[in-house]
Amino acid sequence: MILCIAEVLEPLALESVRDKLLALPFRDGRDTAGRDAARVKRNLQADPSDDRAAALKNFLAERIAAHPLFRLAARPARHSPLLLSRYEAGMAYGTHVDDAIMGGMRSDVSFTLFLCEPDTYAGGALVIESAAGEQEFRLPAGAMVVYPSDTLHRVEQVTEGTRLAAVGWCQSLIRDPARRELLFDLDTARALPDGEPQRDRLLARCSANLLRQWGEPG
Repeated sequence: MILCIAEVLEPLALESVRDKLLALPFRDGRDTAGRDAARVKRNLQADPSDDRAAALKNFLAERIAAHPLFRLAARPARHSPLLLSRYEAGMAYGTHVDDAIMGGMRSDVSFTLFLCEPDTYAGGALVIESAAGEQEFRLPAGAMVVYPSDTLHRVEQVTEGTRLAAVGWCQSLIRDPARRELLFDLDTARALPDGEPQRDRLLARCSANLLRQWGEPG
């Protein structure tokens, strides 16, 4: 399941985050990439040894972890440290899959929190691949896209301006993405009032998907 979550950060918090982020020292993003990803990664990341970067990452991590929609979709058990990324003109991150194990944690769910408005830079779309094709994301500042960590994805080359984002991963309490999505649908349906058409559609979908998991046609 790929999910977009709006307004993880409100405008005042965003402005403060951007000001602090742009004042940080940055270094080559390949320093934190796995062997395969390092071959296609061309970006900058905030120096993790800087105390200001650590404080900013902690603030963003708390806001993300506390968001009810993220918690419902990801069912997080453990979180990796965030990466604060910066792409200048000419930078990109080629097609890759995230490392399965990060610091002793299994990566199940990936997320990108956009920290600048899409009209302040050109290019730089997050492109997620699936059997159905490719999906591009250039979300408003403060919005976040959440997706399974096993997907192939890339960041298109930035051709103008600066792209800022926070990237992270979590290990989910529910390892299987199809079962996570099923639970997400069930809990979403429970929150809707009786008689709401979307509630009935979600329950019908859950019933059908459970039958697919458990059923053995005769």
